[in-house]
Amino acid sequence: MSLLSRLAVQAARAYGMLSSKSTNVGASYLVVAGGGGSGSGASSTGGAGGGAGGLLTSTVTLSILTSYTVTVGAGGAGSPTLTSSASSGGNSVLSGTGITTVTATGGGYGATYTINSNNGANGGSGGGSEYSGTAGTGISGQGYAGGGSTTVATYGCGGGGGSGGVGATGTTTASGNGGIATASSISGTSTYYAGGGGGGFYSTSGFGLGGGTATTANKGGGGDGSPTGVVGNAGVANTGGGAGGAGGGNTAIGASGGSGVVIISYTSATPLFAGGTVTTSAGKQIHTFTASGTLTPATAVTASYLVVAGGASGGSVGGGGAGGLLASTATLYYPATYTVTVGAGGSGASLTARGNSGSDSIISGTGLTTITSTGGGAGAGESVSPLTGGSGGGGGGSVAVRSGASGTSGQGSAGGNGNDNGAGTTFSGGGGGGAGAVGSNASSASVAGSGGSGSASSISGSSVTYAGGGGGGGYVASGTSTAGTGGSSIGGNGGRNGLDATAGTTNTGSGGGGRGYTSAGNYQGSGSGGGGSGMVIIS
Repeated sequence: MSLLSRLAVQAARAYGMLSSKSTNVGASYLVVAGGGGSGSGASSTGGAGGGAGGLLTSTVTLSILTSYTVTVGAGGAGSPTLTSSASSGGNSVLSGTGITTVTATGGGYGATYTINSNNGANGGSGGGSEYSGTAGTGISGQGYAGGGSTTVATYGCGGGGGSGGVGATGTTTASGNGGIATASSISGTSTYYAGGGGGGFYSTSGFGLGGGTATTANKGGGGDGSPTGVVGNAGVANTGGGAGGAGGGNTAIGASGGSGVVIISYTSATPLFAGGTVTTSAGKQIHTFTASGTLTPATAVTASYLVVAGGASGGSVGGGGAGGLLASTATLYYPATYTVTVGAGGSGASLTARGNSGSDSIISGTGLTTITSTGGGAGAGESVSPLTGGSGGGGGGSVAVRSGASGTSGQGSAGGNGNDNGAGTTFSGGGGGGAGAVGSNASSASVAGSGGSGSASSISGSSVTYAGGGGGGGYVASGTSTAGTGGSSIGGNGGRNGLDATAGTTNTGSGGGGRGYTSAGNYQGSGSGGGGSGMVIIS
């Protein structure tokens, strides 16, 4: 073993990926090639159906120290003119050091009248023929032959072969159905693949059915043939289905076969490789390739994360709730790709409106249970209740909307309650909840609640506080009310007579302050304080 290989083994063992006994893993695979394109229609006959892509399924022993190349075959193009041939599908391939290369052969194209002697092409499954032509043959173990045709009017053409059966032969009353598809549960769900395309026909009925059936789920992506004057139906992407032939009438062209797919599955609690779309079912890791790529050994890394959602804006009275905060560890895999979404803060509200909730922050990707922090809940309007969120929004002044909203367990806290004098001339909002504490209640009709405190984290290398709640706004008809302050000095301060509400601090997920009122009962400033945008840190 080379030095690099020995180092790779040692590194993998350090992350608990290997035992001292073996670096091999038994895997199942499904390799489906691209389906064949279909033929164009002629004056008194439709185009023949394309053959399904070859289908291979078995087991293989992979090494978790080796990368494997995956090629997904494209569907063959349909006949582009009334005097041109369609194209066969592309091969799908799984290859790499230490395994026998697995090659599923593209489906053969369906015939177009007078082109290539009316013959369907050979392939994984063969294309159907026209008039006096010969149907294409399939490859043993991958698919079946296409259907034949008739030289007697009306000239029914052949359906493309399928992975589970031959295409049907056209007659004077109908064109042939495509050959049946094959079901596989390797993805975790039973799915049909590689059905043949039906033949088109020179009539309003009598065209062949894709996959030999009218049941869409069982067609294996095979396209139905078309009636007079209608273009063929394409095979379904990533099924390897053959295309359905165009209808007769000398006006309609063929369609493309469905692209192939490669799926690899193995038993493991965590992914041993990266590549394709990775899902888990019944204790198996499943890599689905809908486009060409590489199956690459995955190195497991334990990482710490901080995920803070966007804070909410305050309402005309209540303070905005902070965005939800989640902090823990997770196992990530190199070279897998992860998607990070940073939630926006809610925009400031005007007039009597409730505030706007913040947006969620998310980490998702290979082998990871998606981590979602919930956006902060909007602060209450003058007569509109606050909203729940990562942390809840602060309550309003009137009795009906006074209660603060709840937060999300494990992410934040509830908002505080509002207060009023019962006459509508003095009222104050509750503070928005924070990650570290509930928002304060308005202690009287003229003293608004402060935002709940945030939570400190040193994941960035220094201690930083995140997710403070927004302070409540206030109103008194005579004199000056006391507005609530923002939690941990990062939540927005509430507004009051002569003092505008402020926004939550950017990239802390803090809530904005409630707007408040002037002593004349007008709204203070231009709006409530907006919520601070969220933050995602991985270390």
